[in-house]
Amino acid sequence: MRRRRAEKQELLSDPKYKSTVVAKFINMVMTEGKKSVAEKIVYSAFDLLKQTTKEEDALKAFYKAIDNVRPRLEVKPRRVGGATYQVPVEVNQARGTSLALRWIRDIARGKKGRPMEERLAEELVSAYKGEGTAIKKRDDTHKMAEANKAFAHFRW
Repeated sequence: MRRRRAEKQELLSDPKYKSTVVAKFINMVMTEGKKSVAEKIVYSAFDLLKQTTKEEDALKAFYKAIDNVRPRLEVKPRRVGGATYQVPVEVNQARGTSLALRWIRDIARGKKGRPMEERLAEELVSAYKGEGTAIKKRDDTHKMAEANKAFAHFRW
C-alpha cells in the first residue's frame, strides 16, 4: 500500500487549441478509446458554441462556461463518534474544473435523440449563459454546503 500520494501525470495539450483543459475534456468525452471520434465531437461542439454565443473565440466561451459551473464548496462525509456529518469544504481549482467538466459531459450524455456534438454544445451554451442543468447541480451543491455550515468545525 502506498504511503504517499502518486504524482500527477502531465497531460499533453490538444492539437487545435493548445489547451490542457480541452485535452482533458476530450479524454472525458472519449468512449472505448476512440480519441479521434471524441476530438471530432468536442471540436464540432466548440464550432456550434462559437456560432451560438457570438464570441470571437470558442475557447473563451468554453472557459467562461466551465468557470460558471465550477463549484466553490462541496460537502464531504466525516465520521465523528457514531454519527456521520456532511462537512462543507472548499474545492480546489483542479477538482472544481474536473467536476464541472464531468457534470457537463454527464448531462449531455443523459439527453437523447440528437447527435452528441449538438447536446454538448447546447449544455456548454446554457452553462455560458449561467443557466441549465449543470448550473442547477452547482447550486444544489452550494445549498447543501450552506445547510451544513454548522458542521464546519469538524473540518480536518
